[in-house]
Amino acid sequence: MRTRSDLVAYIRELSQEAKTASGGWENQSIDRYLEALGAWTNDMDGYVANRGVPLPDRPDWQLIADMLRAACFYE
Repeated sequence: MRTRSDLVAYIRELSQEAKTASGGWENQSIDRYLEALGAWTNDMDGYVANRGVPLPDRPDWQLIADMLRAACFYE
């Protein structure tokens, strides 16, 4: 994920995936998804540490995509 356009395309893919039961999302309602997004964002230090990189001062497009993906499943 290098550009804003890449992120836009990824968000559109997530939107299509969310419409299908086969997507397997844990958090299928917007309120649960947003709750999970907030929780994962709060707890993402471990994710970043496991990748062996420092927590960025500013998120890049890839980290935003990772946040959006994690919210699909994070409890």
